[in-house]
Amino acid sequence: MNGPVEKTHLKALSRAGLEAWVTGLGEKPYRARQLWKWLVPRGASSFSEMTDLSREFRARLEAAAEIRSLRRVSADRSGDGGAVKFLWECPDGNRIESVFIPEADRRTVCVSSQVGCGLGCAFCATGRLGFSRNLESWEILDQVIGVRRETGEAPTNIVVMGMGEPFLNYDAVMDALAVMNDPEGLAIGHRKITVSTSGVIPGLLRFTEENRPYKLAVSLNAVTDVLRTRIMPVNRKYPIAALMEAVRAYSRAPGRRVTFEYVLFAGLNDSREDAARLLALLRGLPCKVNLIPYNPAVGGFQRPDEGRVERFLEWIKPLRSPVIVRWSRGADIGAACGQLAGSGPERVDPPPMESEAPDISLRSDLARRRGARSQEAAVSRKASSAETGGAGSRKPGKRTGGGAS
Repeated sequence: MNGPVEKTHLKALSRAGLEAWVTGLGEKPYRARQLWKWLVPRGASSFSEMTDLSREFRARLEAAAEIRSLRRVSADRSGDGGAVKFLWECPDGNRIESVFIPEADRRTVCVSSQVGCGLGCAFCATGRLGFSRNLESWEILDQVIGVRRETGEAPTNIVVMGMGEPFLNYDAVMDALAVMNDPEGLAIGHRKITVSTSGVIPGLLRFTEENRPYKLAVSLNAVTDVLRTRIMPVNRKYPIAALMEAVRAYSRAPGRRVTFEYVLFAGLNDSREDAARLLALLRGLPCKVNLIPYNPAVGGFQRPDEGRVERFLEWIKPLRSPVIVRWSRGADIGAACGQLAGSGPERVDPPPMESEAPDISLRSDLARRRGARSQEAAVSRKASSAETGGAGSRKPGKRTGGGAS
């Protein structure tokens, strides 16, 4: 007896692959374009939603194909500024997290690239999980589609800074970003997309050689090999000198400016000597620095107080590059930098549903916060214009928020 026919997983197909599959059914190519619009820009999770397709064609799709989606397990809202952490379940039961960070001038989604992470950074909750598997490109993309569906807000910025090391899942990450950037996909500008690496040099070199248009962020966090190896074991294979050589190669092309992420740990990497070494390391390099006071995730590390952070900021002022102190949002729900772990205490899974409805209370709360942010932004622009006689500009200094910009 023949078993059931395996259905085609449509979200796993590229736009060209989808067109080839549709024409293989004997349909016209324009049907593929209709289907693509439903799957990506509109984020449909069932064929019944595709109301501009004939019933006959939808019936054929039901028989031959399927639409897999990440299942929203929970959505935790932060009380400190509107960040929302989403816990998703993959079709195989693995769980990942992503974060939505709304601000006055942007709506950022921080996405994961792997289930867990094998790099074992000592201060990172994800590193404690170990590595399970790489995410497929559609699972990376579906985090953004899911956030848009749940919040009712279209993301403007993407940061690949969630669970996992993007350059160890290079092809899937780049395939997903291509769809996010595609004008017929999610239409997010390439300068609004940032890929963050812990310093995996082969991936960085490939990113450079392929002239990828997205922004690059490097998680540095220490300025000596001894300390960096202690807190980031990847440094054993890719030490600071080799990493900086690769970064400088990336920066040689016009218009490229790398963002360095430097997590500040009390009494560990926040001394005047550390600041002097950081200045020497970055001098002459077109860059930006995000100083991130440590977000408690694992034991053994402490966040420096605000005075210590301000002193470190003063010490690196001679760098003459933009330096931002990023007080990450979402720490109260485990959604800040270094806190994602793919699970959480006291979570209750909703019952499985064929097509899970968005959380209406979440949408209402975000809409209220969005109105407040718009008012704050308007007041800020008015005040800035009055002070400068024209359009205001963002200056280096403090900033609260999520992803790199």
